[in-house]
Amino acid sequence: MVTVLVSCPVCPSEDPEKVRDAVLNIFPNTSLERTDRGFEGEAGTDRFCDLVRKQKILDSTRSMMFKGIRGRTITIHLNKQVAVVGKISFTEPRTILGTLAVTFDSDEPEALIDKIAPRTVDGEEVRT
Repeated sequence: MVTVLVSCPVCPSEDPEKVRDAVLNIFPNTSLERTDRGFEGEAGTDRFCDLVRKQKILDSTRSMMFKGIRGRTITIHLNKQVAVVGKISFTEPRTILGTLAVTFDSDEPEALIDKIAPRTVDGEEVRT
């Protein structure tokens, strides 16, 4: 079983609805709740997986996900300004306006990475 949690702060200079839209552009089936810091909720991975393939960023996604493994969780950070236009861009955890933090909780994190961002050879997905 995989659980995906997304959270995104809303800074005073930001429009909360635009931040909400940014999250929903990447994770449209998220049950977002407004918190005192921003938004958070449980998400699905379908749109995220589609965008990874559409943008042809399997290798970078795979690398960032492996980098974010801690036990049974994987945490990645996405640029929320880029998410406004429905694109994925990985970023460092600490940025001025904050990030769209995504935490995957799975019994088998490596298998989850293989599903979301499989290995590639010469830019083509390796199917086993």
